[in-house]
Amino acid sequence: MFRVGLIINPLAGIGGAVALKGSDGEETVAEALSRGAEPRAPQRAIRALGVVSEGANPGAVALVTYPGPMGEDVARHCGFNPEVIGDIHPNVTTPEDTELAAKTMSEMGLDMILFVGGDGTARNICDAIPESQPVLGIPAGVKMHSGVYAITPEAAGELVCRLANGELVDIRQQEVRDIDEEAFRQGNVRARYYGDLLVPEEGRFMQHVKSGGQEVEALVLQDIAGTLIEEMEDDDLYIIGPGSTTRGLMEELGLENTLLGVDLIRNRQVLALDVTGSDIEQAVAAADGRVKIVITPIGGQGHLLGRGNHQLTPSVIRQVGRDNLVVIATKTKITALNGRPLLVDSNDPVLDKALAGYIPVTTGYRDRILYPVS
Repeated sequence: MFRVGLIINPLAGIGGAVALKGSDGEETVAEALSRGAEPRAPQRAIRALGVVSEGANPGAVALVTYPGPMGEDVARHCGFNPEVIGDIHPNVTTPEDTELAAKTMSEMGLDMILFVGGDGTARNICDAIPESQPVLGIPAGVKMHSGVYAITPEAAGELVCRLANGELVDIRQQEVRDIDEEAFRQGNVRARYYGDLLVPEEGRFMQHVKSGGQEVEALVLQDIAGTLIEEMEDDDLYIIGPGSTTRGLMEELGLENTLLGVDLIRNRQVLALDVTGSDIEQAVAAADGRVKIVITPIGGQGHLLGRGNHQLTPSVIRQVGRDNLVVIATKTKITALNGRPLLVDSNDPVLDKALAGYIPVTTGYRDRILYPVS
């Protein structure tokens, strides 16, 4: 029997859709909830465990978890009868709960610890367990720089199935990285290495460590921006996603922008900066169907949706439509993927499947390539 410890950070990613760019700290969580944010980690865990319950051999997986929202609720919802350990406060969970859960599970000799969260959660796990303890992350956070997460919840479930069914899966050390959220909210990315965790090595299922640094190909960014500006339609609403590549467009337009947030423009003028998912949904509803989303993949990882741009909710993406996704990237960024596809993890598996296929990517002045999305 493959014994798996399940740890859910129920607050992971709660600040993303409401433009808080993270979830660390009690004040941030309180502000996210006041803005109407809803927890996304439990639903992500359900998606992963759904794959496990269907794909693992009968009786092959035994779950050990913490009470209530830290794992028990989801495990029972998915048909498991978990061993529940530890105690938590009934109304709030803390990083210390995550660390104690991980430490206890590691001391129990479990085969793997499956955790749901973001880079902050990965840091908690890294602080609590020895390097010899295998783990696997289900992505639910806003900032996802670490290489310890599967590319989607379903990918995490597939890896657990393979291990539980006795298939050969290599494991290796991968980096845990995190950023200063306060600096992040001011538009500064300060990523720091915190340690390594032992995770499955399956290139199709595991995300890569995010590439750091700013694009230095200034002329290429100007060429990309020039193409988009030429093609802009009057009165259309343009939703500008985060990143230095999209910032190049805003700079060419001479507009203020939010490097790590989502901005709205129309007729080459700013409508709103650093908007929330709710703000975007209202703007799209009022735009009479004339909307485009300008996005760029994360360097090194290739994620188009689901990493750092939770404000682009499944509802927004559906309303705008696949044909109105404007993807921009330098050829250097695309080449660095080494043939791996661009990735979508919108938090809606049905939508993700609908977005798959080949998509045009603007890579220079009137220069486009077709590239796969998975």
